[in-house]
Amino acid sequence: MANSRKTAVSILIKVINNGSYSNIAVNNELIKSDLKSADKAFTTALVYGVLDRKITLDYIISKYIKTDISKIKPITLNALRIALYQIIFMDKIPESAAVNESVNIVKTSKERYNSAFVNGVLRSYLRSGETIPAGNDKKSLGIRYSCKEWIVESFISDYGADTAEELLRQSLEIPPVCLRVNTLKTTPERLVDLLESEGIKAEKSDVQGSVKVLSPIDVAGTTAYKSGLFHVEDEASQKMLLKVGFCENNRVLDLCSAPGGKAFTAAEHMNNNGEIIAMDLYKHRVELISGGAKRLGISNIKAIVADATAKNTELGKFDVVLCDVPCSGLGVIRRKPEIKYRDITQAEYKVLLETQKRILENADFYLKPGGTLVYSTCTLKKAENEAQISDFLDKYGNYDVQYNVNYMPHIDGTDGFFTAILNKKR
Repeated sequence: MANSRKTAVSILIKVINNGSYSNIAVNNELIKSDLKSADKAFTTALVYGVLDRKITLDYIISKYIKTDISKIKPITLNALRIALYQIIFMDKIPESAAVNESVNIVKTSKERYNSAFVNGVLRSYLRSGETIPAGNDKKSLGIRYSCKEWIVESFISDYGADTAEELLRQSLEIPPVCLRVNTLKTTPERLVDLLESEGIKAEKSDVQGSVKVLSPIDVAGTTAYKSGLFHVEDEASQKMLLKVGFCENNRVLDLCSAPGGKAFTAAEHMNNNGEIIAMDLYKHRVELISGGAKRLGISNIKAIVADATAKNTELGKFDVVLCDVPCSGLGVIRRKPEIKYRDITQAEYKVLLETQKRILENADFYLKPGGTLVYSTCTLKKAENEAQISDFLDKYGNYDVQYNVNYMPHIDGTDGFFTAILNKKR
């Protein structure tokens, strides 16, 4: 029988050591496991808890070992991490259970020779209780909120020390689950009733066409999901798309579409009329768009493999161009905590900024006079947001700004999300 803690260690190795995306690794591992629902929830909590607190946990582990932490074998290290996470951050788990289960995970693995080491480190922590730094310098903040120092520096530089700490604190919170209702098939009220019939607490949101989930949910396992009654989309993105003003006869181009959420919402606003070309660079991601549209019963989306940084004269001109550009992702750390641990060089960041700029300028190429250009990111770095729009408007003077907002997690309750909606003059 599968063991929830052992499964968590396996997933963490895939994410931390092998570079897998956390959401994909968790979903794949849980689908093939025989864990019960409660055990799946516990596994998920362990995985995301450790990913949220990895720097903090590794700081503590390093105080009880004589070697460099990078030299510890992966099963051993992740068994230590899940044990410490339970001891420090999960009040209802007995310390003895956390220690004994991690020792057993190592003892029954190919790293069995490290079981006494794991027991020794954890018992030493329980005796002395190493504290987490409380200072406000960037190193202490990085350890306390488990974040790379370059991210701490970025938040402080862009928003000041107080707001930076609020953003770091929010990065450790559980993100809300928000659903965009498929208005082609149902209403928010009916979706809430259906979810509650499946034992899932939900409520109609203040955002038109949105529902908030208030209890644990296995999204893909619900009847409502299988019936194509919703897709998952944060409220910041939904608010942005409400501001666009889609018409049923629009031609819409979604330059960086996968997995397709914004295209799906646009199609629903257009009552499944008009035409939406949804592009992505990779075939497997384009298949996600096509599959999602089919599940939702949307027929006005054509998903194609194409490069958003290159011009294609055969596509023609569009009434609306969406460019949700690749970004550093610092607004969705609480959803994808592995983002916090990736280093980016100045050269790599320069390439990212240039890619955003090229996609934004291509949006102008595809947009009709009188059309609407929608730029968005899921980051909080001003160089990728306000600065990109400012540079674009300096170069292209034939635009009016309709909407320009930076959604902040600690203020708006959404993901960190930037958008600018620009109207091209005729």
